[in-house]
Amino acid sequence: MEWFDETLHAGWRQGIRIEKVLFRDRTEHQDLVIFESLDWGRVLALDGVVQTTTGDEFCYHEMIVHVPILTHGAAREVLIIGGGDGGCLREALKHAAVQRVTQVEIDAGVIELCRRWLPSLSDGAFDDPKARVVIADGARFAAECPDRFDVVIVDSTDPQGPGAVLFTTPFYRDVRALLNPGGIMVTQCGNPSIRPEELADTQAAQAAAGFARVDYYLTVVPTYIGGGMALGFATDDPGRGEVTAAELRRRGVPAGLRYYTPEMHLGAFAHPAWMINRVGH
Repeated sequence: MEWFDETLHAGWRQGIRIEKVLFRDRTEHQDLVIFESLDWGRVLALDGVVQTTTGDEFCYHEMIVHVPILTHGAAREVLIIGGGDGGCLREALKHAAVQRVTQVEIDAGVIELCRRWLPSLSDGAFDDPKARVVIADGARFAAECPDRFDVVIVDSTDPQGPGAVLFTTPFYRDVRALLNPGGIMVTQCGNPSIRPEELADTQAAQAAAGFARVDYYLTVVPTYIGGGMALGFATDDPGRGEVTAAELRRRGVPAGLRYYTPEMHLGAFAHPAWMINRVGH
C-alpha cells in the first residue's frame, strides 16, 4: 500500500498510509493531494505537507477560532486569512453574535476542491449568508482593506512558499491596523518542539509590529508532525486575556464542540519551562 511521507522537516519523517488517492493536481499556486487514509479519514496535503484531516481537524480549528472570539467577548466582525478548507469559517459562524465572517483565500482551487472532497470541514459554511469569501492575496488584502475587524485569524500554511509573507512584521503591522480597539489577532506558529525558532521569530515579529500584548497558546493535533501546535495571540488590550472559565461559559460556548472547553482555553496559555526559556515568556 502507498504511503504519504511528510516533507516539512528534513530530520523527521512521518508517514500516513494511503488507502485511496481521491484527487491529485497542481493548482495555480501549489501541489495538492487529497486521499483517504487508514486512520485519519480524508487528508489534505499541500506541497508535501499535511494541512488537515477529517479525523483530527477539530483539535486545530476549535482552538484557533473559539479562543480569540470568546476572549474578546463581543466580536461582531471576524476576518480569516487563509483557511481555504473552511474549518475556521465553520467554527466562527457558530457564534450567534458574530455578524459577518470574511474569508480571504489566495487559491480558489483549494476552496472548490475542499468543498467537493472534504465537505465536512466547511459543513455548508461557504453558503452561509454571514460569510463573505474573497479570493485574494492575504498580505495585500491586509495592507489595503478599509474595513475593521474585532478578531483576525491567520490560518496560514507554514512559512515557506506563498505563506512566508504571513509571518513578517510588516504583515502583522497591517493586521494590527485592521483591528478595532480591543481586537485580537491569532496566528499559526508551527510546532515549537521541532521548530522553536518559528515560534520565537513570530513572537518577536508580532512584538515589533507594536502589539501591547504578545503571547501564545498550545493545542495538540496528532497528524501534525510532533503533535504540538503553537498559536500566536496578540492584542493592544493587555486586559483582554484576563477571563475566568465561568465568564467564558457566560459568553456562550457553542454546543457540540469536541476539543475546546473553558478550562482547556485557560490551560493552553500555560507554557512548559523549556518553551519559556526559548521564547522568553
